Amino acid sequence: MITLLPQHEHYDVVIIGAGMVGTTLACALVHQTQHPGRILLVEATQVHSGKAAQPGFDARSTVLSASSIDYLRTLGLWQAMEAAAAPIHHIQVSDQGHFGGVHMAGSDANVSALGHVVENAAIGQALNQALLNSSAIELCCPVQVTSVKPLPQAMQLSLQTGDSACRITAALVVVAEGGRSGLIQQLGIHVEARSYRQSAVIANVAVSQPHQGIAHERFTSKGPLALLPLIPHAQTERMALVWTHPEDDIAGIMALSDQDFIARLQTDCGHRAGQIVHIGKRAVFPLTLQVAEEQLRPHLALLGNVAHTLHPVAGQGFNLALRDAMALAANVRESLQQQLNPGSFNRLQQWWDVVQKDQLRTITFSDVMTRLFSNNSMAMALLRKFGMVGIELLPPLKQQLARQAMGYQSPAVRL
Repeated sequence: MITLLPQHEHYDVVIIGAGMVGTTLACALVHQTQHPGRILLVEATQVHSGKAAQPGFDARSTVLSASSIDYLRTLGLWQAMEAAAAPIHHIQVSDQGHFGGVHMAGSDANVSALGHVVENAAIGQALNQALLNSSAIELCCPVQVTSVKPLPQAMQLSLQTGDSACRITAALVVVAEGGRSGLIQQLGIHVEARSYRQSAVIANVAVSQPHQGIAHERFTSKGPLALLPLIPHAQTERMALVWTHPEDDIAGIMALSDQDFIARLQTDCGHRAGQIVHIGKRAVFPLTLQVAEEQLRPHLALLGNVAHTLHPVAGQGFNLALRDAMALAANVRESLQQQLNPGSFNRLQQWWDVVQKDQLRTITFSDVMTRLFSNNSMAMALLRKFGMVGIELLPPLKQQLARQAMGYQSPAVRL
């Protein structure tokens, strides 16, 4: 149900941000339960049926790990986006200018696919439709949350839409509005940020041969490069490009003609994915590792990019955020079933105990991979070479890396 202003004065959970993480959390909170509590989702932009107007659903693509697909399937969300999903059957990792590499296959982990690549627009359409079909989720949009203030047993929120304003309270407020949240600054939550001094060029490319479900990760002198399988469009084979460059080089790269851009890209990625024949619209995103120093307070939790923003090299960002969200949904549902305050610090601490180890492992893995493969010293080149040879020679290590990529290193949360 969409409204301009809330229908009640108090809610069990208010989620700020109807992007991929916030909407999936809302769906998980009301999934197959007769008493989901009062759930309010607040979004600053208009949400429409059949299309993704939320800014988080742009031309980018997301790698959904096998464990993320398990969760989406359980929630009944995967079926609506499966037709737009390209499976990753193999991952080929190489280091430009050096022999050796790593090849991972679904068979290494006894799965048919290590994950799927889905354009964010398709994910957004599926989530928006589920949101609008739910009678248990109240959606307020377009509405701005102008302030969040702690009370003894709740949080007070001030909301504004046009000339109308109101105040409500919530036992738990979940901030999931993206990496540039003014609310956490208002609350005095510090975010530790370390710039990689790189930016990623994002685009879809057309290639001359079928990708056969192979994802290519290549480490170049400029930084990591990824070509990820996409479903064909108009009988054209497509892949999603993530190409990192030093910050100082980005303006020059973006100024290149399509022909010159493709020539540079072909030099860096080689010909394992075939000939690149066309480049779509390009976009640039600065790359920074950001982690909020506080992801929970009494009656407050942070999710998604506002909690942690990772380098895209390992495709772990959204998958980690989804695991955080599913663990929080299970925690909140249990609280409501036991008639406990879902925002009490003791309850939120139990959620944090579940996700903290997973966050540390995943963030460290992503950060180390980025720094290791963005350093061109002879010592690092040798370390990369022997590391990749070692992975190929040690099947248990390769299987462990595959499980990390699929999100199976952490125990699954039952919804």
